[in-house]
Amino acid sequence: MPTIVLATINARYAHASLGLRYLAANMGELARETRIAEFILGQRATDIVEQILALAPRIVGFGVYIWNAEETTRVVAQLKRVAPDVTIVLGGPEVSYEVGEQRICALADHVVTGWGDLTFPRLCADLLAGRVPLQKVIAGEQPDLARIELPFALYNDEDIAKRFLYVEASRGCPFKCEFCLSALDRTAWPFASERFLAELAKLHARGARHFRFVDRTFNLKVATSAKLLEFFLERLDERLFLHFEVIPDHLPGQLKEVIARFPRGSLQFEVGIQTWNPEVQALISRRQDNTKAESNLKWLRTHSNAFVHADLIAGLPGEDLASFGRGFDRLYALGPHEIQVGILKRLRGAPIARHTEAFALRFNPDAPYNVLSTDRVSFGEMQRIARFARYWELVGNSGRFQRALPLLLGKSPFERFLRFSDWLYARTGKTHEFALERLHQFVFDFLAGELGVERGEAGGTLLADYQASGARGRLGFADPGLQVVGRGDGTDRGGNLPRRTARHARS
Repeated sequence: MPTIVLATINARYAHASLGLRYLAANMGELARETRIAEFILGQRATDIVEQILALAPRIVGFGVYIWNAEETTRVVAQLKRVAPDVTIVLGGPEVSYEVGEQRICALADHVVTGWGDLTFPRLCADLLAGRVPLQKVIAGEQPDLARIELPFALYNDEDIAKRFLYVEASRGCPFKCEFCLSALDRTAWPFASERFLAELAKLHARGARHFRFVDRTFNLKVATSAKLLEFFLERLDERLFLHFEVIPDHLPGQLKEVIARFPRGSLQFEVGIQTWNPEVQALISRRQDNTKAESNLKWLRTHSNAFVHADLIAGLPGEDLASFGRGFDRLYALGPHEIQVGILKRLRGAPIARHTEAFALRFNPDAPYNVLSTDRVSFGEMQRIARFARYWELVGNSGRFQRALPLLLGKSPFERFLRFSDWLYARTGKTHEFALERLHQFVFDFLAGELGVERGEAGGTLLADYQASGARGRLGFADPGLQVVGRGDGTDRGGNLPRRTARHARS
């Protein structure tokens, strides 16, 4: 039986924990006594406690993040009640700051803040030897990356076959965007290129084809980024899928040349625009050349096969609803496949908190700590944006309404979709659990009833979208004689893209 259990609660089964694998890879002589135990949001706390205790550990280390903090708190509370002799150690970004304010930290025996790769194994060795540290909160050592063992060999065959494989070529970020914890980093630190690529080659040889890079600044150093992409081009096949976060205003010609050689379905870029407003950018210490960012997004959509997922944040200090709407319209006009509308969150330790009083930022006291109102955006308006974001996921980002979306948005995308969002919420009173056929019906009713789109055009367009998505149900507005507008053949041309994003690649 293991002496040490490394545990976390992932958002979904497909998300294999990179953090736990780093800890396990660096346990040294304690590696044989260490076991990884991953759980999923929605599992009952009592069931998680039972499964952990079935391993009879002496130490349990929990990875705590914004998405699992509440659930992990319940697990730790129960674990300390039924097995008080088990030592609980916490780590992760959610417990690395404001430790004294958190119930989960009060329940635990020790908290490792910051980097835990080498500090956690040392703590375990001390605890097992009876050398209990006097301090509860232990600052993690940030070593040279050469001293950290890479964890990729700990992805097992099931991980490779069924889960996203998270990897990182670097840690940290040189930028100081105040909504992000990476603003606290001094710079970005790369892992040695040859060592990292050798580990990737081993993963690829074992059959891994789906790689998600968690680097904050993949394209920070162009030569390194190009070398990494060339590595994958040499191993390119129809199953390869790569996900990167990219700096939007830094895409020089050398990198473009390599990107352009990838076929459709193999590259996905997450492009963080966050805001186009220069005054807001300056306020939150975000350096971004908007002209270059706009040009690069255009290039990605017109000269590459990359799937483009772009991010905007609502509720930033200094930005009102009208400014956010203009930013959405500007981004939509550039044609990214997806626009993620996020709501500002007050991550523990993030510098954004310094604006709280000056801009009347009122944050949810519970995770995910989303902003509820500001001096520019009322609570009611923030609720409207939150519903907008959810409905946009269902309609705009789903890939199921590619033909109907232009009819719905017209020449004023934000204003029209906000109107649709308000109308849909007034009709249903909910933002989740819409059957696909019912959602198509709602879009049809809005197009025909509220926007005055001719019923045959609205119905035929939506029917074409429905059929192209592969659905095979019955639509209430689809009369037998309805002419399908621009129907595709339903063939999936998304390559190895995830299911939702693959729909965007269909005709």
